[in-house]
Amino acid sequence: ARWVDFDNDYKTLDLSFMESVIWGFKQLWDKGLVYEGYRVLPYCWRDETPLSNHELRMDDDVYAPRQDPAVTVGVRLETGELLLLWTTTPWTLPSNQAIAVGADIEYVRVCPAADSPLAGEVVVLARARLAAYERELGAVGDDEGAARLLADRDGRTSFPGTELEGLRYTPPFGYFVGRNGDHRVLLADFVTTEDGTGVVHLAPAFGEDDMVACEAAGITPVVPVDGKGRFTAEVPDYAGLQVFEANPRIVADLKHGTGPLEHVAEPQRPRLVRHETYEHSYPHCWRCRNPLIYRAVSSWFVRVTAFKDRMVELNQEITWVPEHIKEGQFGKWLENARDWSISRNRYWGTPIPVWVSDDPAYPRVDVYGSVAELERDFGVPVTDLHRPFIDTLTRPNPDDPRPEGQRSTMRRIPDVLDVWFDSGSMPFAQVHYPFENTDWFSRHYPGDFIVEYIGQTRGWFYTLHVLATAIFDRPAFRTVMCHGIVLGDDGRKASKSLRNFPDPQEMWDKYGSDAVRWSLMSSPILRGGNLIVAEEGIRDAVRQVLLPLWSTYHFLSLYAGAARGGEGYRARPVAPERVAGLPRMDRYLLAATHDLVVRVTAELDAYDIAGACEEVRQHLDLLTNWYVRTQRQRFWDEDADAFDTLWTALEALLRVMAPLAPLVAEEVWRGLTGERSVHLTDWPTPDREPALVADPALVAAMDEVREVVSATLGLRKAHGLRVRQPLRELAVAVREPARLEPYVPLVATELNIKHVTLVDLAEVGMAELGVAERLAVNARAAGPRLGRQVQDVIRAAKAGSWTREGDDVVVTTDAGPVALLPGEYEVTTVVADDAPEGQVAAVLPGAGVVLLDTSLDDALLAEGYARDLVRAVQDERKAAGLRVSDRIALEVAVPADRVAAVEAHRDLVAAETLAVELTVTSDGVPDGAEPRVTVRRVAVP
Repeated sequence: ARWVDFDNDYKTLDLSFMESVIWGFKQLWDKGLVYEGYRVLPYCWRDETPLSNHELRMDDDVYAPRQDPAVTVGVRLETGELLLLWTTTPWTLPSNQAIAVGADIEYVRVCPAADSPLAGEVVVLARARLAAYERELGAVGDDEGAARLLADRDGRTSFPGTELEGLRYTPPFGYFVGRNGDHRVLLADFVTTEDGTGVVHLAPAFGEDDMVACEAAGITPVVPVDGKGRFTAEVPDYAGLQVFEANPRIVADLKHGTGPLEHVAEPQRPRLVRHETYEHSYPHCWRCRNPLIYRAVSSWFVRVTAFKDRMVELNQEITWVPEHIKEGQFGKWLENARDWSISRNRYWGTPIPVWVSDDPAYPRVDVYGSVAELERDFGVPVTDLHRPFIDTLTRPNPDDPRPEGQRSTMRRIPDVLDVWFDSGSMPFAQVHYPFENTDWFSRHYPGDFIVEYIGQTRGWFYTLHVLATAIFDRPAFRTVMCHGIVLGDDGRKASKSLRNFPDPQEMWDKYGSDAVRWSLMSSPILRGGNLIVAEEGIRDAVRQVLLPLWSTYHFLSLYAGAARGGEGYRARPVAPERVAGLPRMDRYLLAATHDLVVRVTAELDAYDIAGACEEVRQHLDLLTNWYVRTQRQRFWDEDADAFDTLWTALEALLRVMAPLAPLVAEEVWRGLTGERSVHLTDWPTPDREPALVADPALVAAMDEVREVVSATLGLRKAHGLRVRQPLRELAVAVREPARLEPYVPLVATELNIKHVTLVDLAEVGMAELGVAERLAVNARAAGPRLGRQVQDVIRAAKAGSWTREGDDVVVTTDAGPVALLPGEYEVTTVVADDAPEGQVAAVLPGAGVVLLDTSLDDALLAEGYARDLVRAVQDERKAAGLRVSDRIALEVAVPADRVAAVEAHRDLVAAETLAVELTVTSDGVPDGAEPRVTVRRVAVP
């Protein structure tokens, strides 16, 4: 669920929005921050448009594994050797214009082995790559027929790349032979010996580094590939082939000397030395998912490099959630920002508002930033900025002095703006700034808050920041939350096409939209982590949050409705003056609700939504599994304090939950209050909620009581002792036991224990309590630091030769004391070997221990059976559709050996089940069988 303001929406296709966008472009033009350039850019041949570099970093799946052919080709140097070059794009070899080597890389001349396909040649490659080509060249050695390195006149068997600089060579294909300056060896700092041969083939129209190196050498790129990624007639043997489809043909021609190589003399023909499959991470179009190519295109750019330092400075004014993104993913991206390609070869979109002369002899460029400017120069009303209308706006070139009818014409360039330019313009374009709403914009910009997934650090967040810095010298937003990526059950990004996630409609129908919402909002995804969406997480949201909330409301409604003989009790907010006189448990719930309001407010103010959800979940556990469960009898007794306290706490909780579970919170709140909407009420604050009185001492004491109960229940579960089975003794050793004294009856009732003893932890030792601490050393964690000594430490720890003070643990070995670090050990509390039989122990989360006597005698077993029988009767009451207040006549048939147990606890069974008549028999029930229960509603005058 979300609130959407359709009355004040905006659409990027509206004239008002588009006018503001072209105004933004004009601002950049006037500041010298936009220019036309010729660059190698990522290019989608299917969509026939370039992409900007930031578009390649938005999604993790833009780069996907791809297998491409990799070839090593030998080309003939003018000095006679074969120079080995390597490329993963064989389709670029027809466009080869130069070769690059590293100035400081050492190269060798190799005479291949006698059994090598290259025997008789002299081959040049990087010395560091010689071993990688041993299969093709043979192993270098002194044996007859082995490959060997050639030494020069000074005895050197290797030489730096600088000695290859300027050498000419025969290109792999001869389509562009004879161009001035082409086909020579250049030096470049991007050449490495991590793979390949240490020799890089350069096709400047299809590689960014290639373009830089060739431009520096005065080489003009050739582009024999059209906008659809197909070879042009400049490469007639492959004309019309899409470049990836041409790879097999080109490799085959290199291997067999066919196609365009048939007419090349054998000595000058390129040699295919190796053909392999190369798997690498390769960029794909985020729109159509086809593999991209890199291609030289004319494009318009924002000169981001001119103000990127200012972008870094303004980033310091932004609050990022998670915080590490500010200096990490976003900050690093800003530091390395490149100029942004903003023109696209598409039809639909905001037009680039640039008109140029169609005659280069009379150059002129006009840039427009408003409808008014267009109407002024072109003399017609402008009601639409889209193509084709915008392209009909032409006029004679004012700078062309020729007579009317002979003058050149000003025509708009055909490109449209990158959609990310529209997105980055959103803050001002949505309100048609600066043409309208200037006062509104000045009061609302920068935006207070923005949220999107983490990939937008290279997308929307980035383009907003670029335009905000360039145009307004301000950030576009004050706070930004980056959530992680929703993954499918296969670990890949959730995708409609892959259908790798639970059907949302099915989940909404089955669990409700609030359950789906909660499972997302309470997860690590809102702290920047990724999340695998699974039905189990949605079920947990229902089980841990929505059902407890609903059941609490149902409980209050049920008991309040049944009060006063069915007349009902109308719960009301607790008045401030009543709080001090309420029972402890009521004051605890109100104080805990006060703390919830404070903590959730702080979490949401810090944009830690997952933290706020966890606070609510824990509070619901307190509300249902502690307050409601322990105070159930008071509601049965129609205690007004209990009704009003639960109503007050539940109403405040619903307002806290309203942003997190808006639909369920709305339904319950309206049912609880009878008012219009929880979303139209004020957020709860301590100063506006006088009944929610803080009481840190009470909360701390009661929370410690809950820890005692939880730890003891854990012991019961671990030893197979159901809560309905009474036990004899529980000892609780804590600091300041007097704080817990008022709650001893509560602890005894909750845990079904006959006697609870409090012990001052300061006055007794662990041995006196019958428990001991044991140290376990984690060899895997401590081993790398301690080495062989870790075995001595483990032996000493098992022998009990260790001490602890706080988190500091020191083990005394024969060689002396050894301090362990956190994570290298675990300290557990266990029952001592000499402890009484049946005694078990658990450590409290704070400082303290509970000791439980689990031994059972006949009296305890008999009462346990009676309580089990109560449970069976309650199930039968429910199955019979009886109301909570209905009295019954009860007949139970139990095994003969259990009759005495039931009779001994007849009053307990009758009171707990509202039985006004109770008959106990053993008719027809064999030993060990389940009891047979019959209930009949009885009218009570």
